[in-house]
Amino acid sequence: MTKKRQNILIGAVIAAFISGCAMLGPNYKPVKPDAPAAWQTAMTGSLQPGQVDRTVLSRWWTVFNDPLLAELEGEALHGNLDIKTAMSRVREARALMGINRAGLFPSINTSAAASKSRDSFSFTGSGESNLYNVGFDAGWELDIFGGKKRALEAAKADLAARREALHEVLVSLSAEIGINYVDVRTYQARLKTARNNLAAQKQALALNQSRYQTGLIDDLALQQSRYNMELTRSHIPQLRTALSAAMNRLAILLGQKPGSLNRRLTKIAPVPAAPPEITVGVPAEALRRRPDIRRAERQLAAQTARIGVAKADLYPKFKLAGSIGLESLHLKDLPEWTSRLFRIGPSVSWNIFDAGAIRQNIVVQNARQEQAMLHYKATVLNALEEVENTLTAFVQEETRKQALTRAAKAAGKAEQTAADRYQAGLTDFSNVLKARRSLFSFNDELAQSTGAVTTDLIRLYKALGGGWSSGVLPTTTGGRSVDR
Repeated sequence: MTKKRQNILIGAVIAAFISGCAMLGPNYKPVKPDAPAAWQTAMTGSLQPGQVDRTVLSRWWTVFNDPLLAELEGEALHGNLDIKTAMSRVREARALMGINRAGLFPSINTSAAASKSRDSFSFTGSGESNLYNVGFDAGWELDIFGGKKRALEAAKADLAARREALHEVLVSLSAEIGINYVDVRTYQARLKTARNNLAAQKQALALNQSRYQTGLIDDLALQQSRYNMELTRSHIPQLRTALSAAMNRLAILLGQKPGSLNRRLTKIAPVPAAPPEITVGVPAEALRRRPDIRRAERQLAAQTARIGVAKADLYPKFKLAGSIGLESLHLKDLPEWTSRLFRIGPSVSWNIFDAGAIRQNIVVQNARQEQAMLHYKATVLNALEEVENTLTAFVQEETRKQALTRAAKAAGKAEQTAADRYQAGLTDFSNVLKARRSLFSFNDELAQSTGAVTTDLIRLYKALGGGWSSGVLPTTTGGRSVDR
């Protein structure tokens, strides 16, 4: 058999061996969240059973019909620093996947060198000499046991997990913008209530001062009127501080300096109202959509593949290496056919003793897979808890708002009645004072509850995995979507 035929036969045997070998380690079997058939919280009030509209859920802020809120949500996609960080991590994971994929292919290097040397006459009797060479070197580590393929499998899952982490940032960011925007409108409503109440109390104080001067009331009623007014005035600085903090927080979420949104938010607008009907879908649908669960599942897939990477280290590594080029003592002879050279041949390396380090690494990777599975299950349970808690909070806050609405209406009537009776001299000023305190307190709590209902709805949208879709994802600097 000629040498050429021997090489062909060796290559054929190696190819057959490679094609016949299966990858080491367990093959990943996708897991699904264990979801209940329905939510435990009763669908009452605005909550309605039915299939959730995915388009609405992905852009939930549109249900409030607030143009400024929609503008802020859109601007955050391009300005928020957490999104930019998450996008950078996606690009990093994509590059790491490319590195792992490159390991499946041969590597080729080229080199050229020229050297001048002088041997000792004492040993060789020769003088100076030159050496010139140019050539190509190639090497290919055969992935017979699938270690490199498993590494690529893990890298692909890592990339998918990074994408889901980006989705998590989008979900959290959209909710934070909505919540802080509602805070701004809520504090503005509370400030308006406090200012209106302060104006009414100033009028009452002026009236009491006139009545005191004419001897119709004593000093006690006058001082009660005064301290009631000053108490209301004392609430205003706290509300202004909280309003400024909410505006600054919104600016930071958009990647802007504090105070940059003040001009756009100065014009008072009502708190965005919740729609009359809200469908939340079924638990299984929500769990499939939530990016934290999807990320945990991809992390489990990546860790499963790493078991195969660890097991491949138990076996020998085979490599084909070769070089071809030209070498000559004289530069003018370098292009000659007689200056050609080549080397080719397989090599094998096998770590036959490592004091059990490789097997211990396999144990480590198996333990990490177990931890990834437990983390996945914990993520599912936490997601169910979050949705149930937000459903309950929304339903109960709606009920509270309705009660406060009725209470504020009754307090308004009571305050008017007390004022009329006081003017007629049928009651003392303390009853007016109590009625006005109650009216201010109920109106302030009603403003807070109105904001809390909308805030709880936003948290519900977040818990259901709302706030992201491929259509709202930003792109990289080169225009390529990070979701591909």
